[in-house]
This record gives sequence, structure tokens and C-alpha cells, in this order.
Amino acid sequence: MYKINSIQPLNESNFIKPILINYTYKSIQRKWEAVTTHDSVAVLLWHRDKNAFVLVKQLRATVLNKNPDNGMMYELCAGIIDKDKENAQIAKEEVLEECGYDIPVQNLQKISSFYTSVGISGTHQTIYYAECDDSMKINDGGGLDDEDIEVVYIPLQKAKEFMFDESCQKTTGVLMSFYWFFDNQHSL
Repeated sequence: MYKINSIQPLNESNFIKPILINYTYKSIQRKWEAVTTHDSVAVLLWHRDKNAFVLVKQLRATVLNKNPDNGMMYELCAGIIDKDKENAQIAKEEVLEECGYDIPVQNLQKISSFYTSVGISGTHQTIYYAECDDSMKINDGGGLDDEDIEVVYIPLQKAKEFMFDESCQKTTGVLMSFYWFFDNQHSL
């Protein structure tokens, strides 16, 4: 089971930095509290042999803070851009770490880039699409160090139902990429 034990101010951090943005808009001086954070990549992974999407499921403390009954999230395989590498290379590495599939970087197809968390950080995310099969599986995934990531397969025939099942908490990236898939990859 999981629960929030305490919340305290964060004076020093590894991944975010609170800032006050002073700016001018329509000749009026304004202020906005925000945080700076890393941009990210995510991958919509399609498993050809299983005829299913490959997602990850993990506990998110921020969601648990808002929903004490359930902090588990279904997400695209994703990671922050904190290395001096091409975004597609980082995406490839995240798929291997989190899901256990070795995807050739040239097989990653960019879906789109957009901004998320625009009220607090304005983080930029790039989403890719890739296909995998059983021959590409080289480990169980699960993430690194203290990550506790479960690899989940969503069968194509249940994907639209899953999209709108609010008992399965998911990110907007999952919804957007599923829509993209149904509009662009319907021949599968």
C-alpha cells in the first residue's frame, strides 16, 4: 500500500527550481510563480506480436497527493532530457530501461512536440512512435535504481474503452498518442 507520510518545503532540489517570472504584457508589469524543469521525451510503443500498446504503470507521488486513494498512473514510456544526446537517442534508451525492448533509433517516428504543465513549468515534450516484437525483448524493463515500473500491454480491441475508463488514471500523452494511432496507423 502507499500513502503520503508528510509534505515539507523543498529548499534544494535535483530536478526542479522554483522561480518568479517578472514580465510585461500589454504594457503592464506582471509576475508569475513557476518552476523550471527538464524537457522530456515519450514513446507510444506498439507490440506487433501482441497486437497491443506497451505502456508503463507506476506510482506518482504528485497524483497520490491529489488522490490519496490511488496514485498509480498509466503512462507512455518516457524520460527527461538531462543528457547531451539527441532526443530520439534518449527515447530509445528509455524504452530499453523501462520496457526492456531494444528499438533501433532510426525506427522512432516523431509524432509531435508540445508544451505541458503550462501553468507551472511550460515543459516541452516530444512524443515518438515505435513498433516492437518479441525478438527485440532483451530484459524485463522496470526502470533504474529506485524506479518501480510495471510494463503493461493494452490490447488494441480494448484500447478505446481504456482511453475513457477513468478508473485507469492516465496522462494526456497516452490519450493524444492513442488518437494519433487510430488516425494514422489504422491498417494494423
